[in-house]
Amino acid sequence: MSSFTERVIGAAKLESRIYEEVEHDKGAMGQAIAVVLLSSVAAGIGSALYMDLGTALVVGSIAALVGWLVWAFLTWLIGTKLLPEAETEADMGQLLRTVGFASAPGMLRFLGVLPGIGGLLVLACDLWMLAAMVVGVRQALDYKSTWRALGVCVIGWVVLIVVQGAVFAMVGAPGTPASA
Repeated sequence: MSSFTERVIGAAKLESRIYEEVEHDKGAMGQAIAVVLLSSVAAGIGSALYMDLGTALVVGSIAALVGWLVWAFLTWLIGTKLLPEAETEADMGQLLRTVGFASAPGMLRFLGVLPGIGGLLVLACDLWMLAAMVVGVRQALDYKSTWRALGVCVIGWVVLIVVQGAVFAMVGAPGTPASA
């Protein structure tokens, strides 16, 4: 079994074996939560150009945790009920763990504080997280088709962006990265 650090690095490197490992390790839920929290703190720091750091950390952390739960639920619903393959079988715990580790690239979102290129770097991290999510979903839902996993993730991601945008609008915060 891989260490936490090996799992984070492997998840960021899009190693399917890591996603398969955390899918089956019920004890990895705490680690998945830690990855989401670290990613959200990084997003909060990266948002400091748009709002004060304290607000960015609080709003970013809450949005990341809610986003993680919403995205995992949407992925489970879309992937198991609307677009399953013959072998698709997954529970919410499996999706929460794999989606949590798919947030690993988000730990670099603190780079959003860099003037001029910060926004592009955050976008790159968000797209990297989407790619990680595709690998995690493919493993968790036992898909043979990466394209199906991509479709499930994109549908869920669009809904997540809308939900997070609404949350940021309600708290009066300017737009910050829309991924968990």
